[in-house]
Amino acid sequence: MNRKGGKPVSRIPTFQKRPAGASQSTELPVPRKDTPVHAQPPEKLGSLETSKSKPPGPRETALPAPLFHTPKIGFEAPSTFSRTEVALATAHGPLIAAQPVHSPLLTASPRPALRSEQVKSKTSETTPDGPTTHLPRESFPSKIPWEEPAETVHLVESIPVGLYQSSPSSRKSIADSWLHLLDRANSSVHIAAFYFTLRDSDLGSHESSDSQGRKVFEQLMKLESKGVKLQIAVNAPQQSNHDTADLAGTGAEVREVDLKAITGGIVHTKLWVVDQKHFYVGSANMDWRSLSQVKEVGLSVEDCSCLAQDAFRIFGVYWSIGGVINGSLPPYWPARLSALSSSQKPLHLKFNGVPAQVYLSSAPPQISARGRSDDLSTILSVINDAQGFVYISVMDFLPLSQFTEPLRFWPAIDTALRAAACTRGVRVQLLVSCWEHSSPDMFIFLQSLQVLRRHPLTCDIDVKIFTVPSTAEQKKIPFARVNHAKYMVTDRVVYIGTSNWSENYFAFTAGVGLVVNQTGSAVKPGQQTLQSQAEELFLRDWGSEYASTLPRIAFRRAVCFLAATT
Repeated sequence: MNRKGGKPVSRIPTFQKRPAGASQSTELPVPRKDTPVHAQPPEKLGSLETSKSKPPGPRETALPAPLFHTPKIGFEAPSTFSRTEVALATAHGPLIAAQPVHSPLLTASPRPALRSEQVKSKTSETTPDGPTTHLPRESFPSKIPWEEPAETVHLVESIPVGLYQSSPSSRKSIADSWLHLLDRANSSVHIAAFYFTLRDSDLGSHESSDSQGRKVFEQLMKLESKGVKLQIAVNAPQQSNHDTADLAGTGAEVREVDLKAITGGIVHTKLWVVDQKHFYVGSANMDWRSLSQVKEVGLSVEDCSCLAQDAFRIFGVYWSIGGVINGSLPPYWPARLSALSSSQKPLHLKFNGVPAQVYLSSAPPQISARGRSDDLSTILSVINDAQGFVYISVMDFLPLSQFTEPLRFWPAIDTALRAAACTRGVRVQLLVSCWEHSSPDMFIFLQSLQVLRRHPLTCDIDVKIFTVPSTAEQKKIPFARVNHAKYMVTDRVVYIGTSNWSENYFAFTAGVGLVVNQTGSAVKPGQQTLQSQAEELFLRDWGSEYASTLPRIAFRRAVCFLAATT
């Protein structure tokens, strides 16, 4: 309880210590072989994020299993935190009392040690450029209970052409938020991305709806001439490098980050950091489709240096990996990349004038620096923390190891949702996308959730399918016309992520999440919490003509057809 106002305060556990009786294994479950499940999995190395119209290549086959076992270690890094970093870490108590989260994926050390000869000697080549004052050491300001001035935060979205025509969204678009961030850039822009196709050059034909992506690309091209440093960490290998090559030609630094040999996954992150003062995180790729042909949700944060610097440290991990010739990990992550926020020590901020406790999470554990909350643990703890409702909008929801063979059952999130609805009486509503690349298996699992509503269980859980309609011309655009959002809102917390919800995205693939808790905060007239904004957004989609009840015929073609014609 809040001592001042007597209001409930949210408690969010994450990445807790394993119980004493649990297995001490620190290895991730590894399948025996990495034969692809599908010939061209859309989201595994692409979906929206693949080579679009090009023939399938290596990126389009599968996310292979890790090529090494994560070593069993503890934290080996020396305690080199500065006085101010220690002060920051101890300034705030944990969000909650510890509640263990049981998952076999959480046994891996966040910072596996490798042989010293695998590490490149020149530290300067693995460090993202930027003003040294933006890597907080002695100069990082001590936090007071609530930071002043208030940070400006926008919940932003992309609405595909033709969607919600009768009731246009008043919410700021992702394209506008990106352009605004670039207008504010004075010294540096750092972008972590899955791929870059802001122009329709990847199609080989002209597409008028790429205009917003072109505007963003043109602004990026102008940064160097304005004295703004642009650094890009992008997944390797790229299927189309036209954009990154042209940006490099203007002076931008581009590093391809190949995680295959390290985790068996890819860089699926979508993260911007501007002047280490502003940042964006969300579902939208650096793709013109994500701004005009795909439904996306993200968060744009301005004038919030402490959180932006924390996001910059996640970018720094990717930059470091991309700077090592053999693509290996260092023996330990240096203190300059350690987390500045976590579930146990969130940052105390003011988002649009409303007090908030905020932290960033990341995946997979193998490339998470010291103190960083694990993304899967974060999602599970947000679900377990809910008391009234859990609303989820995600493109894929699959309790399997989606892109490997043999398949493994992976019930971590599925079990948490069942427990919330059937044990604690929490209302669970799951909005999942349906398009030509959806896995047929997904709808069987969704039916197994939906059936819990029946008598005598009558669990308060419901599933709907969201389908983006397409004209004949729009159907010709590859990897478009889908709800690609990845967020969750409860009666207490909002979570914005970059990962689809299947095992591979949390065990092997790089992704980022952001948790905002404004439970019990005083809200003045004219103010609104991010949680209430996200709730409104979800309920709009849930009650729209584009959302339909999951039919009993659980085959992709039947489900998507029935949803599209309902």
